[in-house]
Amino acid sequence: MNETIDLLMNHRSIRKFSDEKITESQVKTIVEAGQAASTSSYYQAYSIIGVTDPNIKQQLREVSGQPYVEENGHLFVFCADLNRLAQSQDEATREQMKTNLESTEFYMMATIDATLAAQNCAVATESLGLGMCYLGSLRNDVKRVNDTLNLPEYVIPLFGMAVGVPEEKPERKPRFDWTTVYHENQYDVTTATEFHAFDKTVTDYYTHRKTNGRDDQWSEQIKRKLTNPMRQDVGPFIQDKSLNRH
Repeated sequence: MNETIDLLMNHRSIRKFSDEKITESQVKTIVEAGQAASTSSYYQAYSIIGVTDPNIKQQLREVSGQPYVEENGHLFVFCADLNRLAQSQDEATREQMKTNLESTEFYMMATIDATLAAQNCAVATESLGLGMCYLGSLRNDVKRVNDTLNLPEYVIPLFGMAVGVPEEKPERKPRFDWTTVYHENQYDVTTATEFHAFDKTVTDYYTHRKTNGRDDQWSEQIKRKLTNPMRQDVGPFIQDKSLNRH
């Protein structure tokens, strides 16, 4: 196993950081590592908002409900961004581009571009000896995040990333066996039911971890999370921003 794979295999989400801010040089390195990720057709259809204003951080914490949105070394918000593509053209050309820009295909493309960049940023962050945590909780009130960050048409906030000097070292969370998620040639529907052994693995993990131990299973988590509707405002909001309309 080489150093890169070892780094990837030892990922942990960090939710407690020191008060130390990361340097401008570290921010630049992390963002440039994100920019080096693959991008569909060279569109580079994403933007990254670095949040340093304490008032904005507080507002985003109120949306998320998580203290580490505010208490970190740096906060990034990753956005799908088709606005830059539109602004690169004159008004007549932009009108011709609308069918593509407002399609599901281009919404997916921008979301994938942003996610690929974000994962490069995450790996770069950990390679610098820092910790990070993704923040899907910013979609708890996606319009408020949008308004707080003053995002224009064709730009939507997807998720955040808190980065900083770790003040904890949690145990590595277990994953499915690779054969559960890997299918060869065609989808194997039998793997969808291969979670019972993993439930036991997850129970053992929660029972024995050093902090916040509890009696829980993966399938029970899924039940709790998906039996109640959540974030039903996200779809209409995205369409209001002229994305994913058809």
